[in-house]
Amino acid sequence: MSLESVRAHLAEVAPDIAIIELATSTATVALAAEAHGVEPGRIAKTLAFRIGDEVVLVVARGDARIDNRKMKDAFGGKAKMLPADEVVELTGHPVGGVCPFGLATDLPVHLDASLQEFDDVLPAAGAVHSAVRLSPTRLAEITGGHWVDVCQAVAESA
Repeated sequence: MSLESVRAHLAEVAPDIAIIELATSTATVALAAEAHGVEPGRIAKTLAFRIGDEVVLVVARGDARIDNRKMKDAFGGKAKMLPADEVVELTGHPVGGVCPFGLATDLPVHLDASLQEFDDVLPAAGAVHSAVRLSPTRLAEITGGHWVDVCQAVAESA
């Protein structure tokens, strides 16, 4: 169902974007990077956080780590990652396939500036074996995402 919600959403807002379905799991950044033959940074991971009463999605490059201070500065409160069951309930997507498309709940999407280092990125597409390839600019257009700076520099996180 989740892959189907992404398929329906993209058919509406971006019919030119093809969903890539693989026979192998892409449920982690490492698996996805290997399966797609790209460096881990190009995998656009989608993370769900609760900040006060609000839930937000943050899409960041796969090899970046969230910076708690930057999150607090950007969102005005302490961010807490959602447990897997709540992520599934709110997004409609399984962990490992969470993406900012075809969401079960209308959630604000924020894109970390780290994604802009690449000409194209690969976010999941609602299943643990699917993705799409698009530019960070197009990702922002399709999701209505807002740019934020909430990750540590990659050299810092290594």
